[in-house]
Amino acid sequence: MESPEGEESVERTVQFEEIEIPLAEPVHGLDHVKGTLGIPEWWPTGSRISVVFAQASMAPDPLLDAVQHALTERKFLTLRFPMPFMAAGKKKPDDLKVMTKAYEAAIAVLGKDPSSAPGHVFAGGKNMGATVASHAAVARLRVEGMFFLGFPLHKQDDPSDVQPERLYRVVNPMLFIQGSRDRHCDLPTLRQTLARVGAPVNLHVVQDADHTLKVPKKSGRSPEDVAQEVLHALESWIHQTLGDPL
Repeated sequence: MESPEGEESVERTVQFEEIEIPLAEPVHGLDHVKGTLGIPEWWPTGSRISVVFAQASMAPDPLLDAVQHALTERKFLTLRFPMPFMAAGKKKPDDLKVMTKAYEAAIAVLGKDPSSAPGHVFAGGKNMGATVASHAAVARLRVEGMFFLGFPLHKQDDPSDVQPERLYRVVNPMLFIQGSRDRHCDLPTLRQTLARVGAPVNLHVVQDADHTLKVPKKSGRSPEDVAQEVLHALESWIHQTLGDPL
């Protein structure tokens, strides 16, 4: 549609920016980690909902890329970021206290400018990022809910080694999106664990998916299909948690 004569058309589009998340103390010589901020069109108008993802690693992650982009296009402010050891190229994870502080720093960045701060924050992560998110949740983050993609409930193939006590201390609603073939999360054991959690809990199982939520070719589904399923489960849960009509 053409603008009326004498008026300039104003175009606003989705933007993705690299931002610095300052660390409370230097780690591996780093005083910050770099995250990717997805800014929706016309932010901060609308519902002002933000979704924060802690990464599984520094490796490319098409699933998180697709979900972050889709949520941003759906008018959610999004932030995706790594842990300090990932950013420094280390294999050994940092102490959980260090990683939890990094997670809290990422949440704090969103509120740095009160004029554009989100009104609602949903925080989570994938694999190792999900582990850190669960520990950060116990620290009483000011968020509406926590979500976990491929939550590592136990060591690989060893459901006897489960230490879920931190989940019992979370007060926020939680969403678990797990693969049916996840060797780090035996589904019957997870269901038994979640039955003892006091906070509201939802579980979505991605059939044939592994710990990274990848499915084999013989499943007949593409990575794009899985990303759409994860997106729908996460977005529906967010609206359900806020009491929005679906």
